[in-house]
Amino acid sequence: PGLTNTLTAMAQARADSVPMLVISGVNRRASLGKGLGLLHELPDQARMVAALCPTERIEDPAEVGPALDRAFARLTSGRPGPVHIEVPTDVMPLPCPELAAPAVQAEVAMPPESTLTTALARLETARRVVILAGGGARRAGDAVQRLAEALDAPVVLTTNARGLMHGHPLAVPGSASLDAVRAVIAGADQVLALGTELGPTDYDMYVRGGFPDLSKMIRVDVCADQLKRHACAVAIQGDAAAVAAWFAARVRPRQAEGETRAASARAAARGELATLHPAMPRQLAMVEAIRDTLPGAIIVGDSTQPVYAANLFYDHDRAGGWFNAATGYGALGFGPGAAVGAAVAAPGVPVVCLIGDGGLQFSPGELRTAVDERLPISFVVWNNAGFREIAEAMSGAGVEVIGCTPSPLKMEPFAAACDLPFQSVAEEPAALAAALRMPQDGPRMIEVRVLT
Repeated sequence: PGLTNTLTAMAQARADSVPMLVISGVNRRASLGKGLGLLHELPDQARMVAALCPTERIEDPAEVGPALDRAFARLTSGRPGPVHIEVPTDVMPLPCPELAAPAVQAEVAMPPESTLTTALARLETARRVVILAGGGARRAGDAVQRLAEALDAPVVLTTNARGLMHGHPLAVPGSASLDAVRAVIAGADQVLALGTELGPTDYDMYVRGGFPDLSKMIRVDVCADQLKRHACAVAIQGDAAAVAAWFAARVRPRQAEGETRAASARAAARGELATLHPAMPRQLAMVEAIRDTLPGAIIVGDSTQPVYAANLFYDHDRAGGWFNAATGYGALGFGPGAAVGAAVAAPGVPVVCLIGDGGLQFSPGELRTAVDERLPISFVVWNNAGFREIAEAMSGAGVEVIGCTPSPLKMEPFAAACDLPFQSVAEEPAALAAALRMPQDGPRMIEVRVLT
């Protein structure tokens, strides 16, 4: 059950290109596939996991070192994701030989210079370049900025790239599902896509079609399979940071009204939110209040309304510091566990988990983990007393709204049961900011009472 409980998190890691090593047990070797009714038995555990990610079984202690080397090679090369190793219960107690030093992991090779030169020639002749930066470029901020400035090119940031070029006049921190962002892309005579899978949750969230033709784009991705999935003029398998730096060092600087194009896209995209839902500007203001009150914070989002609004348009101030489940596998309850991981991985950095009252009930145990580890996480709970986003979607589709109004969770007693300091504030940016400024010693819960 531990492994099956973990499968959803593994699916989320796969969608988000997050390296994740999962080591699980499995029944004794002689029993596998026999259907003997053993505790935790599955017909074929390895086959179940293999549908999701690479998996292998250690049947001899001598295989431990090589299996770990293979796992880390997969985790650090190509597109990251989950890797699974299972150990039968009768192998676990066997003596294990001393492990050798970990194998040296190969660096991602630079693409052939001929391919890079072909792409460079297209960039040189283009007059209005637009860069699409995805999650694969989130650690390439300096290189992407230098390249964008040389090309005078707007940079459209997907959800997982937010935080790159914060406040820069060429940055467009908006979803390509918005008409305003699509317009700036359509106005380009050359598109350069860096580390983005071009998935519909970023590029066609509302399933309307009509996305600008990208068949002439230059596409850079570390994953060969990704490069096969969309037509392009030049496909470059390589690290986004290294390739962007190579282009930036060679491309001819030019003036192309990039800042004007980007500013127009930003203004129109922000204005477009109100046409999608009248509450979205208010929701975005709450997210911006978190950013402005806790500069450089990591904001981990669950699937909840203000996260959806900010995924459409929001300029975060820390590269890699805005991430959530909503554009990946989309699991409710993702936020608390991911926030715990972020707080452990980045000590001293403020961490905020932005989650709805519905999503919170999927993973309450992670709140206790945060308490036990005294992690400085602010759990900001967007309390609309139900599954309002789902209810609105059902209503909009002309479907009878059912199952969306469970009896509301009493937040203050719930927080007390978890030993979490608690505050409740109105849906007002100033009120949330005041709560976040309060002294903090360990995790806390801040309820936002959503306006109806």
